[in-house]
Amino acid sequence: MQHIIDRFISYVVIDTESDANSETTPSTKKQWDLANKLVEELKTIGMQDVSIDDKSYIMATLPSNVAHEVPTIGYISHFDTSPDFCGANVKPQIVPNYDGKDIVLNADKNIILSPNYFKDLLLYKGQTLITTDGTTLLGADDKAGITEIVTAMEFLINNPEIKHGKIRIGFTPDEEIGRGAHHFDVEKFGADWAYTMDGSQVGELEYENFNAAGAKITFKGKSVHPGYAKGKMINSMLIANNFLNELPSGETPEETKGYEGFFHVHHLTGSIEETVLELIIRDHNKNKFEKRKELIEKITKKINKKFAKQFGEDIVTAEIKDQYYNMKEKVLPVKHIVDIAEKAMKEIGIKPLIKPIRGGTDGSQLSYKGLPCPNIFAGGHNFHGKYEYVPAESMQKAVEVIVKIAELTALEVAVKK
Repeated sequence: MQHIIDRFISYVVIDTESDANSETTPSTKKQWDLANKLVEELKTIGMQDVSIDDKSYIMATLPSNVAHEVPTIGYISHFDTSPDFCGANVKPQIVPNYDGKDIVLNADKNIILSPNYFKDLLLYKGQTLITTDGTTLLGADDKAGITEIVTAMEFLINNPEIKHGKIRIGFTPDEEIGRGAHHFDVEKFGADWAYTMDGSQVGELEYENFNAAGAKITFKGKSVHPGYAKGKMINSMLIANNFLNELPSGETPEETKGYEGFFHVHHLTGSIEETVLELIIRDHNKNKFEKRKELIEKITKKINKKFAKQFGEDIVTAEIKDQYYNMKEKVLPVKHIVDIAEKAMKEIGIKPLIKPIRGGTDGSQLSYKGLPCPNIFAGGHNFHGKYEYVPAESMQKAVEVIVKIAELTALEVAVKK
């Protein structure tokens, strides 16, 4: 297991934070640092057809070692980390034989990872946890997935007695800003189906995800000396506040669960003259998703009507862009690919946790591009922040699932023949 820990740490210490404001792919040059390292590592362990394109998408092949024809399966993860929290100068901390008590991440700043707040920690008593030092995220999302895929391929190469068909692997940039699959060449990848290793807790197996959109809402104002502002000043920050008050209460990430959708404000910057509000819109149900977008437009029109005479033009503009859709529609017709993953977990002693993703993966977009792609756990918890951690044992279990899926896919085809 030390091999997995060492590999994971070698990835997370490389800063790969993506940037939604960039127009390039990858969105940040520093993502190339890990991408180039991965290419060399894949070649070193013995993968074939290793390639990286001009947008940093990586693909490689593990050839079949059976004589009969087997569907080509794929495994996919992303190497960027979220811009929601600092991803530079990551200093992982190893907590061996976790005792179930508070973990001091940073004594100077009094940052504590506590099971009183993060109760999932108690699932991992006696295991080896990898945490942050309290000043950055960890990057288990999704460098844990990359670690697991590379380690599983290495294991299969070193253990040829385990029979499998052709396996394709793919690593992508910019998943965290919703663009991970935008330039993914499904035809070149050439798999019949794939799995993203991008979930959380051990056992997670997901083929339903949010329908997702992002909204950027700009509010204009008029700045006038406050002593003479009566009837003249228009404070854009207050208009933005009024906009937020029009959104339904109780429909934020911290107040919802399961299939419940939400509006999530993630950036707000402003002055009297201009305020910019950025939020994301999420819902598993397509009709409810559309109604959420309609509500944004309705509130925008309402405020513009109110200020039409005083401001003389639209005081609010809303840009809404769809990001991805629920993969369920594309996976259900080929649900046997979920069944294989479920069987693999059961055979190695893992209880499958089949539930909707409260988020999205590259797999949701890839499913709509013709590559059905359920999501499997990668083991990490508390993504996108300083309390992120991953048990080493969870990564080991994910490696075993990857191997078992490949083995079962080849075996089931052979049995049918």
